[in-house]
Amino acid sequence: MKILSIQSAVAYGHVGNSAAVFPLQRIGVEVYPVYTVNFSNHTGYGAWRGPLISPQDVADVITGIEERGAFGEIDAVLSGYQGGEGIGDVILDAVARVKAANPSAIYACDPVMGNAKSGCFVAPAIPILLRERVVPAADLITPNQFELGFLTGTEPSDLASTLESVDAARAIGPSTVLVTSVERPDRPEGTIEMLAVTDDGAWIVRTPHIPMKANGSGDVTAALFTAHFRRSGDAADALARTTSSVFDLLQQTYDAGSRELQLIEAQEAYAHPRMQFEVTQVR
Repeated sequence: MKILSIQSAVAYGHVGNSAAVFPLQRIGVEVYPVYTVNFSNHTGYGAWRGPLISPQDVADVITGIEERGAFGEIDAVLSGYQGGEGIGDVILDAVARVKAANPSAIYACDPVMGNAKSGCFVAPAIPILLRERVVPAADLITPNQFELGFLTGTEPSDLASTLESVDAARAIGPSTVLVTSVERPDRPEGTIEMLAVTDDGAWIVRTPHIPMKANGSGDVTAALFTAHFRRSGDAADALARTTSSVFDLLQQTYDAGSRELQLIEAQEAYAHPRMQFEVTQVR
């Protein structure tokens, strides 16, 4: 399997492509990483160095990959945080060209906007761009519950309303939706869930909630689910594998007292997930 991953990159720590690429490689995926920024560290530190990469430079790198004849072999295009409006146009153009070369390729979009605790943390134009142009072009999206609500103009909370919001998102374009950080009011205390919905059904999985802020964990989640689902077409299996891997990554990071993901140290969790959580079909 080969994935074109268009995301940010940092030298210190693990977010964007610096979070997504190694887990994908560890499960046997060839990755073509294209960087949208090249920062010293993620912006959560409040200070960083390094350049934003211009949309034209990003497009040139993608064109260079195309000129090597790679587009016909790409199984999925993956995108995450979009720093500016121009990058969205570059990604959409790349998706169209990859699909022209390989009609079976999919576009997986992590529509990064914010979360319930912090609200939106991207430029004001980005959520609108995602909702109106990017998400409709996607085959798979991986929003958290807050982002799902913005994309659909709904307020997902319990399972029924979250499924209704997912159906509204699927009506926009993507056939598959993975909702991360699902926090239902009736869930057991100290737990958190993920929900996957396709044309074939809907499945939910519950894990203990690890009390930490883990920058980059959403990038790992989107990458692993995309690869597992593209490989098998089985959303329940992809959900189980992804959940197991990401939980063990977060647990190892928490146990180490680290602010940055223990991405390398947890590599066996990607290659050989323990499959310790039950996935339940809810529709």
